[in-house]
Amino acid sequence: MIYYRPIAMNDAARPAGAMPLAGGWLWFDRVEVLARGRPARLMPAADLPYDRAALLTAARPILAGLDLARPRVMGVLNVTPDSFSDGGRFFEADAALMQAQVMARDADLLDIGGESTRPGAAEVLLAEEVARVAPVIAALRKGGVGVPISVDTRKAAVAEAALDAGADLVNDVAALAFDPALGPLVAARGVPVVLMHSIATPATMQNDPRYEDVLLDVYDALAARIAASEAMGIARQRIVVDPGIGFGKTAAHNLTLLRGLALFHGLGCPVLIGASRKRFIGTIGRAEAPEARLPGSLAVALAGVAQGAQILRVHDVAETRQALRLWRASTGPEREDRT
Repeated sequence: MIYYRPIAMNDAARPAGAMPLAGGWLWFDRVEVLARGRPARLMPAADLPYDRAALLTAARPILAGLDLARPRVMGVLNVTPDSFSDGGRFFEADAALMQAQVMARDADLLDIGGESTRPGAAEVLLAEEVARVAPVIAALRKGGVGVPISVDTRKAAVAEAALDAGADLVNDVAALAFDPALGPLVAARGVPVVLMHSIATPATMQNDPRYEDVLLDVYDALAARIAASEAMGIARQRIVVDPGIGFGKTAAHNLTLLRGLALFHGLGCPVLIGASRKRFIGTIGRAEAPEARLPGSLAVALAGVAQGAQILRVHDVAETRQALRLWRASTGPEREDRT
C-alpha cells in the first residue's frame, strides 16, 4: 500500500496550484510518499491520485455544530479520583461543575470522563461510571452550559446515559472495539464518535509496546476501525480519528506520530490530538509533575495545529486558547473569533 503525507505549510506566500489541507488553514504542494520496505520520496501534490487528493483536501463536515475550518479546543474534565493529570481534584460533583463552567468560557467543547485511562488504570464498574458522568452533564445543561459535550467512555450504557443527559458525541479510547454494543448505539443515535488508537487496555498498554512502523501501523489500525464503524452504520462524516498519543506508545513512538501527523488527513476524517500533560512531555521537558507541563503541552498543541489537527484535547483551556490566538495572528491574516 502507498501512503501520502502532505507537507503542511501556512506561509502567506502560497504558490499557485497549492492544495488546501482538509479545507482548513494550511496548504500543501508536495507530499511524502511512504510504503513499507521502501525509502520515502517527495512528489508534487498535483500528481496525487484523484481519490487520495479528494480525501486530503475536502473540507471536514460540521461536527456537533462546530465548523472545523479552524482549530477547536476540547476541554478535559476527569470526574475520577485517580486522574493522572489532576489527582482527582474534580471528582466531587460541585468541583466538577465549577471546573466545567470555567472551561466552557474558552472551550469549543468539553470532554467528560468517569473512568481513568492512565497507564495501569483498572476498569471502573459500570454503575459507578454512569453515576460519575451523567449527573454532571445533566447539571451543566440545566445550568445553561451550551457548548457541545463529549462523553469519554468505552461502554454503551455509560454513553447512553450521558447522551440522555445532554451529551452530543462519544469519545472512545478503544475505537468501538471494547463494548460491542457501543457502535450500534452511536449509529442509532446519529451522534459523532472519536475513534482513538490504542493497544490492549489502559491496565497493560504500556507493557513494552512495539510496532513495525508506528506511523503506518496506527494509520492502518484507524482505517480498519473506520471501516468497522461504517459497517455498523456510522457515516464517515461523523467520525473523528485520534492517533492516541501516550496510549500504548513510547516517547519515541509519540514523537514519530507528531512529526507525521498530517498523514492521518488521508483517512478523510477530522484529526484530534490529545497530548496534554502526557508523560513524554514531562520527560523531554524535564517536568515531573503533570501540572508543571503546561509549556510543553502548549508546544505540542501548536505542533499539532501546524500539521492541521482540527481538535486539541487539553486540560489548560484558557492558556491553549491564548496560544492559538497568538499562533493564528502571527502565521496568517485570519482573525480569531469565538464563532
